[in-house]
Amino acid sequence: MPRRLCVAALMIKACVLRATKLPTKLGVAPCAVGVRVQHARTASNVPKMLAASKDQEAAAPAAPANFIRNIIKQDLASGKHTEIVTRFPPEPNGYLHIGHAKSILINFGFGQEFSGRTFMRFDDTNPAKEEREYIDAILEDVKWLGFDWEERLTHASDYFDRFHACAISLIEQGHAYVDSLSPDEMREYRGTLTTKGTDSPHRTRSIGENLALFEAMSSGEMEDGSAVLRLKIDMASPNMNMRDPAIYRIKRDADHPQVGKKWKVYPMYDYAHVLTDAFEGITHSLCTTEFEAHRPLYDWVLDHVSTPSRPRQIEFSRLNLQWTVLSKRKLITLVQEGHVDGWDDPRMPTICGLRRRGVPAAAIANFVTSLGVSKAEGTIDYSIFEDAVRASLDFEAPRVMAVLKPLRVVITTWPEDEVEMLDGAVHQKRPELGTRSLPFSRTLLIERSDFEEEPPKKYFRLKPGGEVRLRFGYVIKCEEVIKDADGEVIELRCSHVPGTAAGQGKKVKGIVHWVSESHAARATVRLYDRLFRAPSPGAAHEDNDFRRDLNPDSLEVLADVALEPEAASLGAGARMQFERTGYFCVDQDSTEGDLVFNRIVTLRDGWAKLSK
Repeated sequence: MPRRLCVAALMIKACVLRATKLPTKLGVAPCAVGVRVQHARTASNVPKMLAASKDQEAAAPAAPANFIRNIIKQDLASGKHTEIVTRFPPEPNGYLHIGHAKSILINFGFGQEFSGRTFMRFDDTNPAKEEREYIDAILEDVKWLGFDWEERLTHASDYFDRFHACAISLIEQGHAYVDSLSPDEMREYRGTLTTKGTDSPHRTRSIGENLALFEAMSSGEMEDGSAVLRLKIDMASPNMNMRDPAIYRIKRDADHPQVGKKWKVYPMYDYAHVLTDAFEGITHSLCTTEFEAHRPLYDWVLDHVSTPSRPRQIEFSRLNLQWTVLSKRKLITLVQEGHVDGWDDPRMPTICGLRRRGVPAAAIANFVTSLGVSKAEGTIDYSIFEDAVRASLDFEAPRVMAVLKPLRVVITTWPEDEVEMLDGAVHQKRPELGTRSLPFSRTLLIERSDFEEEPPKKYFRLKPGGEVRLRFGYVIKCEEVIKDADGEVIELRCSHVPGTAAGQGKKVKGIVHWVSESHAARATVRLYDRLFRAPSPGAAHEDNDFRRDLNPDSLEVLADVALEPEAASLGAGARMQFERTGYFCVDQDSTEGDLVFNRIVTLRDGWAKLSK
C-alpha cells in the first residue's frame, strides 16, 4: 500500500477506534423529546443517565422531566438516606432489548450520578426458563452499555435459605398457609376484577399443620402442583395481587443454573424480589409502571417480615417504540419461526442486535436521556431513535466512498498507467483528523443511479453530454454511452477537465462519489431496514397477528460493492459513513478476504411520509 494510503488508513482506524470506545468515554447530554439529540463531545467516565455537566447544561436544551431524580435529592437532603443503592434485576429467560436499556440506564445512571452503588442482580426464581446463555448475554449487554457492577453481581438464589426462613416465620405468625386447591380452583376462588374472592377451605389450617405441610413441600414429599404456600392477606381486596398471593410452589425436579437440584420448592417473584431488595440494602427499587399494582404487596411483605432495610418501590413508564415489537414472546416467535437470523439479527430491537448492526451505545443513552423519566405512558416513533443514532455517528464516523451498484466509467483523456493520489477529508467536520488518500486512475466506478440517459428536469448528475464533479476529484463529461446486447448501460466513456481537481477551476452543480476500479476493495453489503411496515404491528388486523406486518424488504444484500481500498483493513465493529449513502459497520462475519458491511441507518429518514 502506498505510504499516503497507509497513513489515511491509520487515520480512519484511529477515528473508528475512538468510536468503538465511545460508550465508556461519553457524557450524555439531556435534550427534549422530539429535538434532534445532540452528541456530547466532552468525555466522562461512563454514560451517565440523565446527568450532564454544568457546561453541557448551559449549552443544551432544558433537561426533560425526571421525577425520580427529585425524589432521590429530597431523600438525601432530608437525611433519610446517606447513600443511594439501586439495582438492575432482569430475569435470565431471554435477551435484553432496547426497552430494558431504559431500566439499565436509570438504575446504573442514578447510582453513578449520586455516587451510590448499583447491584447487577438476576431474579432467577424460575429455573424452568433460565439458561446460562441468557445470563452471559445480559452481562455482556450491560457492560457494552458502559456499566460495571464491580463485586455487586448477585442472584435471588443467593438468598434462597433466607427466603425459606422468612416463609416459616410468616407461617408461625399466622400470615401464611399451605393451600391444596388445584390451579383451576384457585382461579375460581380468587374472584374477578368486579367480584370479591372467596376464602380457600384450607385458609384456616393451624400453624402446626401449615408448618408440617410446608416441610413436606420443601423435602420433595409432595407432587408438583399439589400445594402452594400463600400469604394470608385479604380475599376481598379490590387489588387482585392482595388476594392471598402464592409465594412458594413445588418444583421437585428442577435443575437450577446456580443451585442445581438442592431445592424442591421455589419462591414466587413478588415475594423474592422485595426481600432481595431489603437484604441488599436497596434504597430505591425502580421499576416500570406495570408493577404499580404490585406495590401494596411489596409494602405488605416489608411490614410483616423483619428485614435489615426498607426499600421504596418507585415506578416509571416503560419504553414503547413504534415500527417494532418489544414483547419477549413476540421476539421469541420471530427467532423460532425463522423470520430473523437469531437474537442478534441486526433488524431485531435486542441490545445484541443493535450492537451488531453498529448502533453506538452512546446513541442508545442519548435517546433514552432525551425522553426523560415520568409515569406517563406513550409510544415513541422509531425515527426519534434513528435520529439519535445519526447524531452520534455524524460526529464519530470517518467518511468512506463506497459504490453499492457500480457502473464503469472510463476517462478516455487519462493516461492508461497513470495513478494520481488525491486528498479527501477523513471527516469534513473534524479537520483535526486530517486527510485520506484516494487513488485516481483511468477506470473508475460510480453509482448506477448517478447516471440517467434520459434525465428529468433539474437533474444535476451525469447524463449524455453532461458534466459532474467527482468527489475530491476532477470535473468529467460524458462523451459516450456503451450498452450490452440487451440495451443495458454497462460503461460510460468520459473526458476530464484538467486543473479541476479538489474543487478547483470549473464549477458544476452535480457532485458524485466514485472509486478507482483497480484499487477498490470489494465487499458484501447488507442494507437493513425496519423489520415491520406498520407503526403498530398487528394492530390493524382482527387477529392482531404482528407477523402480517413484517416488512419483506427489511434486508437487501448487495454483492461486489466497491469501496476505497483502506476500508479493507478495518476490523469487525468499525463504523463509518458511506458518503451520500448512510452509516455502516463491519459485520462480525467479515474476514480478510470476504468483507461484510451492515447498514446502521440511512443519512435521512425515508419513512417520514409513512409516519404521518
